[in-house]
Amino acid sequence: MSLSTNVTSMKYNKGEGAYKNWVVTEEKFDPKFLGKCEAIFSLGNGYIGQRAATEERYTNEVRNLFVAGTFNKFSENEVTELPNAADVLWMDIYLNGELFNLKDGKIHEYQRYLNLKDAQLVRRIKWESPLGELFELKFLRFISLADRHVIVNRVVATPLSGVACVSLTSGINGQMTNSGAQHFIEGERRLYDGTYMQLVQTTSEAEIDFVFNSTHRFKLASAPIEAPAALIEMERRTIFMNYQPVKVAQNEEFVVTKFSTVHTSRDNDLPFATYDLEKLREYSLNHIKEISDIGHCALFELHKKAWDDLVWSKAPITITSDNEFDQLAIRFAQYHLTVMTPAHDNRMNIGAKGLSGEGYKGHTFWDTEIFILPYFIYQKPDVARSLLEYRYNTLPGAHKKAQGNGLKGAQFPWESAWMDDGEVTPVWGAADIITGKATKIWTGFIELHITSDVAFATWQYYQITKDQDFMDKFGYELILDTATFWASRLEWNEKASEYHINNVIGPDEYKEHINNNAFTNYTAQWNIKIAMAYYEELKQNKPTIFAKLDEKLDLTTTYNIWEQKVDKIYLPQPRKEDLVIPQDDTYLTLPEIDLTKYRNQENVGSIYKDYNQEQIISMQVSKQADIMVLFYLLEDLFDSDVKKANWEYYEPKTLHDSSLSLSTHCILASDMGDLEMAYSLFRKATEIDLGPNMKTSDAGIHSASLGGIWQCIVNGFGGVRMLNGELRISPKLPDAWSKLEFQINWQRDLLKINITKDTLTIHKATTVNEKVNLTIFNEPYSLIDTLTISLK
Repeated sequence: MSLSTNVTSMKYNKGEGAYKNWVVTEEKFDPKFLGKCEAIFSLGNGYIGQRAATEERYTNEVRNLFVAGTFNKFSENEVTELPNAADVLWMDIYLNGELFNLKDGKIHEYQRYLNLKDAQLVRRIKWESPLGELFELKFLRFISLADRHVIVNRVVATPLSGVACVSLTSGINGQMTNSGAQHFIEGERRLYDGTYMQLVQTTSEAEIDFVFNSTHRFKLASAPIEAPAALIEMERRTIFMNYQPVKVAQNEEFVVTKFSTVHTSRDNDLPFATYDLEKLREYSLNHIKEISDIGHCALFELHKKAWDDLVWSKAPITITSDNEFDQLAIRFAQYHLTVMTPAHDNRMNIGAKGLSGEGYKGHTFWDTEIFILPYFIYQKPDVARSLLEYRYNTLPGAHKKAQGNGLKGAQFPWESAWMDDGEVTPVWGAADIITGKATKIWTGFIELHITSDVAFATWQYYQITKDQDFMDKFGYELILDTATFWASRLEWNEKASEYHINNVIGPDEYKEHINNNAFTNYTAQWNIKIAMAYYEELKQNKPTIFAKLDEKLDLTTTYNIWEQKVDKIYLPQPRKEDLVIPQDDTYLTLPEIDLTKYRNQENVGSIYKDYNQEQIISMQVSKQADIMVLFYLLEDLFDSDVKKANWEYYEPKTLHDSSLSLSTHCILASDMGDLEMAYSLFRKATEIDLGPNMKTSDAGIHSASLGGIWQCIVNGFGGVRMLNGELRISPKLPDAWSKLEFQINWQRDLLKINITKDTLTIHKATTVNEKVNLTIFNEPYSLIDTLTISLK
């Protein structure tokens, strides 16, 4: 094992008192490993996401600021991506004329930490300059959850060796790129009232206007002071202030607070009906004036309150564990699930790296529907609805993709961006280790299961929330339209007298151009069957909605096609000799190799150092869970013997080279009663971003894995499942846990759940429904107020 990526400076036990298990800490500065903390310490509010680069600049840094939904295409031969917006963070700080930089001088003390509870990033340093002078510096930063447009960062500089002169250069840098691609046309720069800097930029292809504003406020010895004399400078795509030095006494604090705002023409909260750039500039200028007058402390208190009201009090999870890291891990997951999710706008969705890095270009995958959405369905149904409305809003792109393939209905893109972008999966990827050529990315062409994933998520949301308004406006149509696609994609096999789905990629992306992927075939049939059920329901009980959808989707004709085909879809069955279900037509016939080296790998994807994709396709090795995901989503179709047999066959062949894989295996291990294995997999999932490997998160955090961590806890160890519209709770705590507390929303009622080794207590905290019917370990119960069940 290489020590280079595992000599970690990360600590997870530094929080004390009210902040115990709330703090993620970096205890050593290492310029070789900037990416780890830039990603996991990223700040945001679902509208803005800012990677946690430092105020001072370093060679290997990646400075990112993203605004959700602002996709742009750099050139015709590329796909759309979230543009890296202007940097409002940077400050060049001079201490007695020496530019502060941790690669120079000497670091005596260093600590940087993300306080998850307050959503604040703090850095504390004791630094000796190359001249031998000692300074203490403190950096504080937050992006407001109370006001989505606001970014605040503060620097406190204290001379420790004697009187010192402190000066700085700070402003707005619009020279940023996405790995070299510049998405913005240069706009006007202007200084207002000698104080407020403004930079305007417009994306080159989508023509989205961005307006950035920054201003500074100063304190000396805890008292506000006038801004030092400054020279305003404007260079290409930049505007900044050069402030003159301020004399600071020994042990006296000099404080600079930088207030910044970001607004775009795509915002859905603009106070004027007709968009005009000049109106946006004036509005944003007034906004920066207002927030800078409110001040750092008041803004921070509003921000903290928003986090408590919207996250920590609304979706509390308490784990009493021998390993306190477990509690920190779920809070870390909930933190990032909040900062990555554009809950404010149903035209937008969640990127595979959230808003924490350029990985996957900000695109949305099946990650949302299968791995992230359950958190919001059970904890914040309004946000889950918005995320599903995004899929409805992208139906034109789904129709376009189906039509381009000569098919009908809605075929959702494997990667999605803005509503009318359609398929945005890149065509070419990493180098082929054998040929030296770029590898073709086939997922955008033939990974079809995203379509049934959207249908499943729509159905799951409705069953858990009973949001009839959503179904009437969006849900029925999504399910019916996706089923239409599947019926048109089926291929008749004359020899077998059945319908096949050929030339696909299933969840296991190490297998390309395969026929009859089990996950794809089963979920396609499920999609059609549920659509048929809703067809009958609408026709009988909702004639107005039926007539509207019949006219739009030609349901009467389509239903006849479903009826003819649905029971003739080939579904791979367990083999008689060992109950193993063929993952596809050829998987079980492929040669096996010794996977020990890759199962024990330090970095995922190491198999590509020895084999290319064509070779990997031809051996029994899986990137991630495939049939296991099927067992999780459609668990009632398979008995426990079949699940166990397939686990024993496929798990040793699975490298978990996707961050989506570990959580699924954790939940299934819990279902099978192997709690030692389940807990081990849970811990591995938590360490994808928080673990000792200092390179795993360079491209951004792993959003699906963070949703999966919540599912491990609530759906796995907590035993919460929705099964055919009914609630089941069958908890199985791992040995390390003595207590688990959480709450869920179930069909508009709030249920508070307390699990110990001995008892399960469920309290219905609201009275929307007279009672909740549920199953606990296969026994039916009715919950009216509080239910306590012995687990002994």
